[in-house]
Amino acid sequence: MSLRLGTFFLLLLATTASGQLDQLQGLNGLQDVPLTGLSQPDNNPLGAVALALHPEDWKHAEGEHFIYHYVRSFVATRISVEAEFNFRVVAQVLEKEAPASERKSHIYIFDRPGDWREFQKAGELEPWSGGIQSAGSLFLLSDPSYKFSGNTVCHEIAHLLLYRYYGSHIPCWLNEGFAEYVSRNSRASYQRARGYLAKPHSSSLAPEELIPLDQLTAMIRPPNEQVDIFYDESERLVRFLAQADQTRFLALLQVMAGGEEFEHALLRVYAGTFASRSDFEEKFHSYASRDL
Repeated sequence: MSLRLGTFFLLLLATTASGQLDQLQGLNGLQDVPLTGLSQPDNNPLGAVALALHPEDWKHAEGEHFIYHYVRSFVATRISVEAEFNFRVVAQVLEKEAPASERKSHIYIFDRPGDWREFQKAGELEPWSGGIQSAGSLFLLSDPSYKFSGNTVCHEIAHLLLYRYYGSHIPCWLNEGFAEYVSRNSRASYQRARGYLAKPHSSSLAPEELIPLDQLTAMIRPPNEQVDIFYDESERLVRFLAQADQTRFLALLQVMAGGEEFEHALLRVYAGTFASRSDFEEKFHSYASRDL
């Protein structure tokens, strides 16, 4: 897929999703139900950790694709609209049918930073994380004092759908890079649908900033000393591959989720697009340094 066609694809997707937002915003607020009244329990140990923190404060509700656990209803209602919007966007980018609504993922919404820090400590999470997908459940910090929530909701929903469709063996750079790529695009679409001027941002990277690709693609977690570079470079790499050819990118995602190594999968799936590994790296380095 050419850059022009890739851009057209994203614009078409954003237009479709924007129409869906109009429908979603017409929904009533979430209706509180008892924890025991939920249609599906969450057996995730992290869910139990979350609900054990200030248990008297938690409320619960159900939406089309998610079960929500929250403290303040107005925060959860906003997150529920955003979550459903992003669910549809990510599923469309992956060219997948939306999973059956009978299977609902749980979203735990922390709207007080102090509570989130308690949860990070109790759950042994990275101190810089603002959200996490774990075994099909989402845990998010959504501070209502901030007007804009960033792309955390879509980022974590992208992880959720990758987990559902492709399992848990997607390489770290591909998992995080795709989540950043689709969430930046979706967040801009969501803001435009609400009347704001917004466009997706992809950070350019100078050649000397780049993590060598053989190191990047072998990492099993973001390096603490280069977290921002890891996310930005992974996002730019996924954007480069997806805009080069969306169909081939999805094929690459499929085979790498199955355990195929990046270099072998890249040259096989993108045969005719990149003549060699060095040709690929040269083109990517040029792309990474451009402002988009």
